[in-house]
Amino acid sequence: MISLVRADSEEGRQRLRALGTRQINFAKDHELAVAGILEEVRAGGDKALIKYIRQFDAPDLKKSSLRVKAAEFKNAYRRVDKNFYATLSKAIRQIEDFHSRQREQSWIVTRENGSMVGQLVRPVDTAGLYVPGGKGGETPLISSVLMNAIPARIAGVPRIVLTTPPSPGGEVNPYLLVAAQEVGIEEVYKAGSAWGIAALAFGTHTVPKVDMIVGPGNVYVTLAKKLLSGMVGIDMIAGPSEVLVIADDTARAEIVAADLLSQAEHDALATAILLTPSVKLAHAVIAFLKKQIKQLVRHETARASLEQNGVIFVVDDVAEAIRIANEIAPEHLELIVQEPFAWLGEIRHAGAVFIGEFSPEPMGDYIAGPNHVLPTMGTARFATALGVPHFLKRTSLIYYTEKGFIQDAGDVIQMAEREGLTAHARAVSIRLKR
Repeated sequence: MISLVRADSEEGRQRLRALGTRQINFAKDHELAVAGILEEVRAGGDKALIKYIRQFDAPDLKKSSLRVKAAEFKNAYRRVDKNFYATLSKAIRQIEDFHSRQREQSWIVTRENGSMVGQLVRPVDTAGLYVPGGKGGETPLISSVLMNAIPARIAGVPRIVLTTPPSPGGEVNPYLLVAAQEVGIEEVYKAGSAWGIAALAFGTHTVPKVDMIVGPGNVYVTLAKKLLSGMVGIDMIAGPSEVLVIADDTARAEIVAADLLSQAEHDALATAILLTPSVKLAHAVIAFLKKQIKQLVRHETARASLEQNGVIFVVDDVAEAIRIANEIAPEHLELIVQEPFAWLGEIRHAGAVFIGEFSPEPMGDYIAGPNHVLPTMGTARFATALGVPHFLKRTSLIYYTEKGFIQDAGDVIQMAEREGLTAHARAVSIRLKR
């Protein structure tokens, strides 16, 4: 069900090389299909949008029903489990607390000659949040609403809109609507996949054009964001979910197995990796995987993930495991080892690090506070989790007094002339002539 190899074997080295160079690849026919959808929505607006919604999601949806109405929000509150509010409130509170620490401030410094430089920090005007449908609305991705909306709101984005696929009956799951309301979202539109992303990027008569699009999705959503990047801002190009667990002989095999399965159940393309110096633990984990997978609703998906992408590497020691983890740069990294904080300083590349036995990855998915929208496929080498800075722009400020200008003018002229940009030099030198 899952490969077991020594990291220093030929097979192990080959597997590690493949993991270290993995990247997101898109089929050419998928890219052409998405490009066609984007152009059709750009040109056709609501008419094209409704066409795709009726074809793939809600056959009878009308243009007048594209935006969720006040009555639908009100009805959603009557339909959710009252116990849900306490959990939702706790998650919101802890996610807000974490992201509020990411706020940035504008600043200006004044030099001795009176010249000033600084940075003006401002939010984008409009942010579009995409939330996947989740089995036709049966399994609402509430956490995605919170993780996308809360940092945008803390950044101060004036207008935040959300789009999500409707159910076949043209509804949005009430739990998703309540979550949206509780984080201040008043605009929710019933449009999914690439056509939903296109509507946000280009704008239609009903759906507003936005400056920033964030949120996870399938290959069509990801491709749409990739193709539109540059015309609008995006959070990242994300691949399938992945977890890398580093565990030594102090770890309990049953919890390591459970953590690997918690990612494997996401998608057949998800990756679950264990690095351990303990052969005994490795075999015990395999035994628990076989036992626990039978209890999963999504056991077929989890099995396919483990068979195709799962691997257990036996390493010499925890130090070697850390070195390999840095080369892989996983989305989620779990440290289930003796004294995990002693190794924390050695971690260089990971989307998020989960420290110790009682910090499984799902805690970060839902309630711990840090964002669960994380870089995948090794992009943690240069990318970072979604957060408040994604919704902010930084504008440089430059002011010169005459004294400061005279002090710097000669240096600017020399550099401009060295680069062959004589008009640049003249724009400075002409001001020296009084």
